[in-house]
Amino acid sequence: MESRPIIAFDFSTKEEIEQFLQKFPTAEKLFIKIGMELFYQEGPMIVHFLRAQGHDVFLDLKLHDIPNTVKKAMRGIAKLGVAITNVHAAGGIEMMEAAQQGLIEGTNQNQVVPKLIAVTQLTSTSEKQMHQYQLIDVSLKESVLHYAKCAEKAGLEGVVCSAHEAADIHQVTKPEFICLTPGIRPEGTSAGDQKRVMTPAKARAIGSNYIVVGRPITQATNPYQSYLKIKKEWNGEI
Repeated sequence: MESRPIIAFDFSTKEEIEQFLQKFPTAEKLFIKIGMELFYQEGPMIVHFLRAQGHDVFLDLKLHDIPNTVKKAMRGIAKLGVAITNVHAAGGIEMMEAAQQGLIEGTNQNQVVPKLIAVTQLTSTSEKQMHQYQLIDVSLKESVLHYAKCAEKAGLEGVVCSAHEAADIHQVTKPEFICLTPGIRPEGTSAGDQKRVMTPAKARAIGSNYIVVGRPITQATNPYQSYLKIKKEWNGEI
């Protein structure tokens, strides 16, 4: 289990990031999620900027394209030195295998191959929406478990899922299979646009290996204190 909650940097510019990081001690090395909003504004430079300060990065771009395109994209991502990156499981086993191969081919000899995980169903998606918009007839749980098993078959190290599905995924995959869970909200905070949320303590108890927390930290009056409180809860210290 990763002891640090991953902070979702849902910012648009490097300047916003610099202002946010000033609220943390320099010695506090963070695990940061960079998503589409930030990466498409600032590009690979923002990854290099954060890595140079000693922070770990989860590059959350959710690649979903033909296998050859995803493979070539992953060759480039591998050179950034990120700890984790991802694809959409809906792209299929062949695409996921190609993504893994691209990461291996693109990683320099002195670097560790990034962990590759697959998005199952977004935590903003409800079962009703899945039926209505994706025309998937099975339950949300069955869909998530199917995608997790496909990701494992493709050789990936885990999935992005709701914490509500983590325990079931661990029952149908190998013990070391990762469940990285967004949609984490401390008790008493707003769910925002998330549909399937859980507290850090409950996520820990149910089998999450990594948690992602955004607004409860980034929009807090005191982000560092909020981060420490969530970190302690996640590690079972409170």
